[in-house]
Amino acid sequence: MSVLDVSGVAVDLGGRQVLHDVNLQIASAEQVGLIGPNGAGKTTLLRCLLGLLAVRTGTITVNGRTPAEARGSIGYVPQRHEFVWDYPVDVATAVMTGRTHRIGWLRRPGAADRAAVTEALERVDLTDLRRRPIGELSGGQRQRVLVARALALQPRLLLLDEPFTGLDVPTQEILTRLFGELTGEGIAILMTTHDLPAAADTCSRLCLLNETVVADGTPEELRDPAVWLRAFGVARSEQLLHSLGVTR
Repeated sequence: MSVLDVSGVAVDLGGRQVLHDVNLQIASAEQVGLIGPNGAGKTTLLRCLLGLLAVRTGTITVNGRTPAEARGSIGYVPQRHEFVWDYPVDVATAVMTGRTHRIGWLRRPGAADRAAVTEALERVDLTDLRRRPIGELSGGQRQRVLVARALALQPRLLLLDEPFTGLDVPTQEILTRLFGELTGEGIAILMTTHDLPAAADTCSRLCLLNETVVADGTPEELRDPAVWLRAFGVARSEQLLHSLGVTR
């Protein structure tokens, strides 16, 4: 059974069709790269998976449940600029906010919540910084806070929106290793990224999206340059082909 099943999904925003006939299945222990040009609908699809946007047609299930029903088992790492970093809280408190859906509003965290936060901080190597104000963190540390915040929910599906953008090499290596460990534990990962070589190296599958799924397969199966040019809506791009290591 798939952890994530997207079938025939279409989405309209502002009276304009943004996605149509999107089909995607992800099993446990898979890391799938969601790739496409700006405006292709990648972030829109993630928001639908979180139950934040309604679909016009089609269905989405996470472990057999609707996104709204499954929200407590979906971890989400947004792009860093979407988080309010000048809010006066420390690292541990920011990570605890990832469990708000389970704790409930205006309720105090319990022992299980505190244990989940401690484990999440250990996994991203931030234990020593748990009491540091989030506004004092570097870019790489902030990204690890967002990942820990998602992991504190102990999800079965992890959604990552451009997790490597603007990070230094050491932080990229830490996160790449961590994501590999998570899939080894059976967690399913869907990651949007513009880093095509890294996606090809780390993802078990690539889903090329441009309003609909143009192609879906392993990196080895997607070696045809024509597939990538069609997905990015260009007739030819030497830069794109070079970044992929393919020739025409």
